[in-house]
Amino acid sequence: MTAAPPDRFLRAAAIVAALFGLATIASGGNALSGGPAARQAAGAYVPFVLWFNFLAGFAYVAAGAGLWLRRRWAAMLALVIAGTTLLVFAAFGVHVLNGGAYEVRTAGAMTLRSLVWIAIGWLAWRRIARLG
Repeated sequence: MTAAPPDRFLRAAAIVAALFGLATIASGGNALSGGPAARQAAGAYVPFVLWFNFLAGFAYVAAGAGLWLRRRWAAMLALVIAGTTLLVFAAFGVHVLNGGAYEVRTAGAMTLRSLVWIAIGWLAWRRIARLG
């Protein structure tokens, strides 16, 4: 029995996921523990969004590793990441509509995160989970 040949799109998604995760961990970690200057640079950040993104960064790296190895659980994890990101984005929207302080760049970042993880989740589902 021979192993399936590498899937270029899946490998690219794995690299994007892992690098995105490492960048998310670094930026979130800096904002959370970088001291007053880092917090000031972050501006009017929304704590639950910042914490979610920081913790999700570890899941991004795990998903990237699993996608590289073509593991079914990684496809499911990518879909969970997409779904939870959309839920946090919706909660962020409620926060904004209720007059909460926020940075406009947070809306842009959450849009990017949502689109990236929807795309990775869809690709992973098509290439791994659905096909078994």
